Amino acid sequence: MANETVANESANDTTQNIGPLILLGPPGAGKGTQSKQIVDRYGVPQISTGDLLRDHVARGTELGLKAKAIMARGELVPDELMYGIVATRLREVDCQRGYVLDGFPRTAAQAGWLDAFLEKEVFEKCSEKSSEKRPEERSEKSKMCPPIVIQLLVDYNQLLLRLTGRRSCPTCGRLYNIHSQPPLVDELCDVDGSKLVIREDDREEVISGRLAAYETQTRRVVGYYRAQRRLVAINADRPMEEVTAQIFGVIDSHCQGERQSA
Repeated sequence: MANETVANESANDTTQNIGPLILLGPPGAGKGTQSKQIVDRYGVPQISTGDLLRDHVARGTELGLKAKAIMARGELVPDELMYGIVATRLREVDCQRGYVLDGFPRTAAQAGWLDAFLEKEVFEKCSEKSSEKRPEERSEKSKMCPPIVIQLLVDYNQLLLRLTGRRSCPTCGRLYNIHSQPPLVDELCDVDGSKLVIREDDREEVISGRLAAYETQTRRVVGYYRAQRRLVAINADRPMEEVTAQIFGVIDSHCQGERQSA
């Protein structure tokens, strides 16, 4: 009976509405890694502004050309270049049950913009649609949880090891770290044997600028959400599996509380 209950709960993970999940932390904190774990368990998309921007760079769009020059200098992409692409992505159908925001918001201004977007584009519309139906007919989308904000805390020296050691396969996209998760053959991908590369924004001369930008801008986002009592801090220096388990616990507890109060 216990095994059956666990199986049912696991199955429900990919149908429940978890709402927007915001992961905060400096470059190298593990936001991308943990995002993928959440995606696998709950069946919601990962919205990575870094991936979106790199896609635009690869396709040579106007936004991509502007962003490429900015990121190469180790600077953050300005807000005016971000809002449109983020809003368009969040309106897509696969985001209805929730999604993981990786790399956004980075500034207090972006956090304020996101709150206004969610109020107008998600919760307000859901409330209007839901009020037109009988309780038993209301869409599950109307039960979407408010945003969960999780801060990943990592020691500065550990960040340097993670960032300077990162390598990626240009063919299959698999990620490695020469310090903690090295390939079987030095500098070669385990999957297809391609020579591993260093992302432009992971080069040592760029890293210091990225961390400085985080300190001066993104840390203010932490204060923004802490003031609203929406921030949950997690020690991300621990093994990946332990960090993942704690994140799952935060999500499940948050959404269970929302369902009970509904």
